[in-house]
Amino acid sequence: MKKFKLFVHKLTHWEYWPFDIVYIPMYFVWFYHAARAGSFFFFNAANPRIKNAGFLMESKKEIYDIIPGQFIPQTLFFKHGTDGSAIAEAVIASGISFPCIAKPDIGGKGRGVEKIEQLQDIVKYASKIKMDFLVQEFIPYPEEVGIFYCRIPGKTAGFISGIVAKEFLIVKGDGVSTLTQLIEKDPRYHFQFSALEKIYGEGLNAVLAKDEIKNLVPYGNHARGAKFIDVSHWADEAFTNTFDSICKQIPEFYFGRLDIMYSNLEDLKAGKNFSIIELNGAGSEPTHIYDPGHSLFFAWKEIARHFHLLCTISIKNRKRGFRYLTVKEGMQMFKENNAVVKNLKQF
Repeated sequence: MKKFKLFVHKLTHWEYWPFDIVYIPMYFVWFYHAARAGSFFFFNAANPRIKNAGFLMESKKEIYDIIPGQFIPQTLFFKHGTDGSAIAEAVIASGISFPCIAKPDIGGKGRGVEKIEQLQDIVKYASKIKMDFLVQEFIPYPEEVGIFYCRIPGKTAGFISGIVAKEFLIVKGDGVSTLTQLIEKDPRYHFQFSALEKIYGEGLNAVLAKDEIKNLVPYGNHARGAKFIDVSHWADEAFTNTFDSICKQIPEFYFGRLDIMYSNLEDLKAGKNFSIIELNGAGSEPTHIYDPGHSLFFAWKEIARHFHLLCTISIKNRKRGFRYLTVKEGMQMFKENNAVVKNLKQF
């Protein structure tokens, strides 16, 4: 019965549908813009300083390197195969404290991201991950938001095309129910049960004290259970000016989403007490579409609008001398990405 109820819930809530199903009509929109640009892989010109413009296979480390240091967490990069003792020494020397975050240098949708509680866990993580990875300080701010930024080349100012607030996978104890029972009360949480079981194991049998709060997944990824809320109305003049100024400090960045941890909205608008934990480029989704209050038709409209912006920016940058990917390069990119996804799914 539980499985049937979850199936019905997923069937009647499009936000849980597979990506390839949701995007079927959007492929035709993409073909239109490919014809308009003269290339299926036009997106490569959108953000010239980022590999593949951030569509796929971009290195997080290389992106952090072009963002001013005051806006990002302290981050260490490790090549696959680095000796565990060398990793431990580097983390200690850096001053990064625990907990911290470990994540693959190339990846997406929260795959391979783990909260690390102690030093030996980093060594264990390194032995499991079969690719280059990052160790990053844990940002203690309580809120997370995704800000979609666009700027048309040649224009002096950019704009915000959408903002999504994120509610973490948080349970509240009643002094009686186990974590498993609390998770099963909400379909959004229940969909994550298999993943949570791998993380917590027998710990899911624990009973939280009354009103005790536990954040089961401390990062706001929709694929990892976070609830997305459309707060695009936050983008008033002050908010827009703040992030236009910040984004123009990132060389040749014109299209993408900033995932940000922050203290409170007032500080965020003023550009204070926040950290950019991810910058996603040409492959960014306007994730405010996943607000449960939005229809699938709203989502299609927003995706189409962002495809139009991506194409417009790419065409203008092409005229400035930045190239599109060749068909061979584009197909190789997809091939390499499939290998990365397969690798991370095994992880």
